[in-house]
Amino acid sequence: MASTDRLFGIHAEALKLRQQRMNMLASNIANAATPNYKARDIDFGSALRMAEQGQSTDAAIKYRIPVQPSLDGNTVELSTEQTAFAENALAYRSSLSFLQGKINTINRALRGE
Repeated sequence: MASTDRLFGIHAEALKLRQQRMNMLASNIANAATPNYKARDIDFGSALRMAEQGQSTDAAIKYRIPVQPSLDGNTVELSTEQTAFAENALAYRSSLSFLQGKINTINRALRGE
């Protein structure tokens, strides 16, 4: 087990996956008007389990199936992407806050406080 795993638990890996998902969702939003663009997302739970087992998380990346398909072949539904982005941003911030708390606790212990 790596030393960061003992210190930070699953939150370090979760933060990486949340960042990857945020980039993917931002790309979907940016390409909302691009013909034939296929929206993708990460199945976060599956990706996290794979990462815990030391496996590649590529299999957790899925193409989004639109509720209402577009005539130009684009599968981005802006409201869906924006909602997923906001939820992911909140979860990212939660993981980051947890890690910051752990780091602050370690710093205080090292200073003898």
